[in-house]
Amino acid sequence: MTSPLHIVCPHCHTTNRVAAADLASAPDCGRCHQPLFGGHSVALDGASFERHVGRSGIPVLVDFWAPWCGPCRMMAPAFEQAAAQLEPQVRLAKLDTEAEPALGARFCIRSIPTLALFRGGREIARQAGAMGAADIVRWTRAQLARAA
Repeated sequence: MTSPLHIVCPHCHTTNRVAAADLASAPDCGRCHQPLFGGHSVALDGASFERHVGRSGIPVLVDFWAPWCGPCRMMAPAFEQAAAQLEPQVRLAKLDTEAEPALGARFCIRSIPTLALFRGGREIARQAGAMGAADIVRWTRAQLARAA
């Protein structure tokens, strides 16, 4: 028997234990009873970033962006489409570098949008520049396969 995965709720940010075999069966949060996966990205702040990236048993793809960035706004719908395709194997999250400049500096974000893929709390891949949904999905899957 495999140990359960830690899945952080996108609504209340509580860490839940979910068997890997149960990921596809739409598990709910044990605390707030909301779905753990809804096919959408989750907006993160400093505290929730640490929870989602540091405690997640699945990879987390973070879009570092800012509201004033045209390419970031153009990529937002594609990022949401990618979330619908990659969940529940990957959590997609967005971090506003304007609201959280310390995190942008900590990860040396030099241009936006930048996608950073985390597994087990560690960054395993990074891609700068706007991408379409199919490219986001393809790039993420390729990076996970390479890091396996």
